[in-house]
Amino acid sequence: MEGDIFSSAGNDAQVDDKILQIFQKSFGQVQDILDQNRLLINEINQNHESKVPDNLTRNVGLIKELNNNIRRVVNLYADLSHSFTRSMEASSEGESAATLKSDGKASQKRIRSG
Repeated sequence: MEGDIFSSAGNDAQVDDKILQIFQKSFGQVQDILDQNRLLINEINQNHESKVPDNLTRNVGLIKELNNNIRRVVNLYADLSHSFTRSMEASSEGESAATLKSDGKASQKRIRSG
């Protein structure tokens, strides 16, 4: 019975690694978008300071791109939050399913038919 508990702990480690990879990928995407936004904001500021009509017209498109990037970042963070919540729920379900009593034996809940 203890082997079952330890094997489930091994599965948790695999799940944790997968979640960590997902988080790293998402944070990398967010960072790339934020880096793009920094460049866009710099260009928008330069265009604004120049007061050249063509540059000011170009800012309309740049600001739209900036807004779309911000929307993408928000969506990525929402997805991360959802993934984190699911992983925490799965983790707590796993812990409650394989808890140990003080004597070292796994506790099992009996479901009564009613």
